[in-house]
Amino acid sequence: MSVSRETLEMARKLAIKNAIDYGSAKDGAVIAKVLSKFPELKSQMKDLTATVKKVTSEVNAMPRKELESEYSKYAEEFEQAAAEKAERSAKHNFSIEGAEEGKFVTRFPPEPGGYMHIGNAKALFLEDELRRVYKGKLVLYFDDTNPDNEKQEFVDAFKDDFKWLGIKFDDEYYASDNIHVLYKYAADAIKRGGAYVCTCSTEEIQEKRLAGEKCKHRMQSMAETEAMWNKMLDGEFKDGEAILRFVGDMKSENTTMRDPTLFRIKHARHYRQGEKYFVWPTYDFCTPIMDSTRGITDVLRDKRYEMRDALYFAVLDMLGLRKPRITSFSVLEIANNVTSKRKLRELIAQKLVSGWDDPRLVTMMALRRRGITPQAIREFVLSFGMGRSESTADIDVLLSMNRKIIDEKAKRLFFIEEPIKLDVSGTASREVSLRLYPGSETDYRNYTVNGELFINAMDGKVLRKGDTVRLKDAFNVTVTGTGTEITAEYSDKDNPGKLSRIQWMTRDDAVKCELVLVGNLLDGETFSKESLRRVSGIAEGYSASLQKGDIVQFDRLGYFILDDSKRKSFISL
Repeated sequence: MSVSRETLEMARKLAIKNAIDYGSAKDGAVIAKVLSKFPELKSQMKDLTATVKKVTSEVNAMPRKELESEYSKYAEEFEQAAAEKAERSAKHNFSIEGAEEGKFVTRFPPEPGGYMHIGNAKALFLEDELRRVYKGKLVLYFDDTNPDNEKQEFVDAFKDDFKWLGIKFDDEYYASDNIHVLYKYAADAIKRGGAYVCTCSTEEIQEKRLAGEKCKHRMQSMAETEAMWNKMLDGEFKDGEAILRFVGDMKSENTTMRDPTLFRIKHARHYRQGEKYFVWPTYDFCTPIMDSTRGITDVLRDKRYEMRDALYFAVLDMLGLRKPRITSFSVLEIANNVTSKRKLRELIAQKLVSGWDDPRLVTMMALRRRGITPQAIREFVLSFGMGRSESTADIDVLLSMNRKIIDEKAKRLFFIEEPIKLDVSGTASREVSLRLYPGSETDYRNYTVNGELFINAMDGKVLRKGDTVRLKDAFNVTVTGTGTEITAEYSDKDNPGKLSRIQWMTRDDAVKCELVLVGNLLDGETFSKESLRRVSGIAEGYSASLQKGDIVQFDRLGYFILDDSKRKSFISL
């Protein structure tokens, strides 16, 4: 009995989606999805399996362009289903008071002075979610006005992470491309009496700000300030010799308002502008102006910036510019880990971690290398909603979410840390097929068993002569001798009770490999020397065919991603 036309069409649609998501359509994954739609087909598994195998074969033979063209026919349907699923499962209300559908524009403002981490991802996905809710726009704004730290390398890394995370922006711009515009606003601020040039030492500025005393330069005339500003632009001051300051309130309890710096001098070469500029705006001057003039309606930023909100609005009021709406949310901290770029640089400099992609870190590079999926990251960061209450998250929550996502595509394999030889007699050479996925009727790894096997030494230590055990997913053996090697004979008898099941692999097919076990980076505030452990052992022969990035589940151990295909090095998930 053949499957219905409706089932055939559903199988093809799901196979195309599976191929788009994972590079090729997998029989087991498609069968599982079809059964979730039509559970009554469990009684027709033979026909369903044959149909799906034929469909996936046809889909996998399609050129990429043809596959993408076919997918476009169903894209809207899949996107709608995903949106409905997200809406049903949402635990939080993603909304902003006063925001209007079709009139919402926000921006993601990374500074390219380091690599993206999970705290950045929270802001990004919140903004993306609100864009969806309000059918608005999300803009990429590189806040790049500090030539000391910024590099094109970091810009490229951010963009690569955005692509991997599946985020597309409606527009893109750079603060450093607008310095000439910001100079005009600085001149306007001076004319309005809202800014002055100060040549006091750093120590004197700090002392007066702490004491709430006005700087002597604040009393100078507009003409004097304009002349000093022009000297700054003409290069007559060295780094640190002069700054442009905001006329704030030196008695304010909010110390941010005590005449903060708006422009400073830095002669370092800029990654994008070269040596074109050396008078650079600070975040507090540049960002509100860029937001206002670029049409941003809503600014989302974490609570660390709350003290600066008053200055943000004061700068715009002083210049007579439109004020966007600001919404603050809690900072995302990961227990026993680090997101601070300064602290990360220190760890790397001290060689306590191997780099920004060290699997113990929570940078996007590290999470990606470790096999954490964009879907898991999105679900994790959005699970905290838009609340302002501070909380520290456990990385295990993210790992748990990720395991649910990767389980379907994780190949099941055996790994043995301490192998011991097992000689099985009483059987000729035989072929054994082991499922790659639970319940799969189509995906297997196949081995020729000739009696010479490896098992785990820990299993061997508990075996006694006369014990009958099950070589997992293969056949039963009865132990005939123990010691530095185990001997056994094939058993075809039915054995009452539940047999012990042990991992095994053929001696000829065993592949040397290494497991990298990832733990918490910190123990409290201290770097943990136990945060990364390496375990050597052997994996079954199928592992030789794995490619970098493939995910497996080693029996008894958990999920791993192949990090180095040459060394066969796997990182724990």
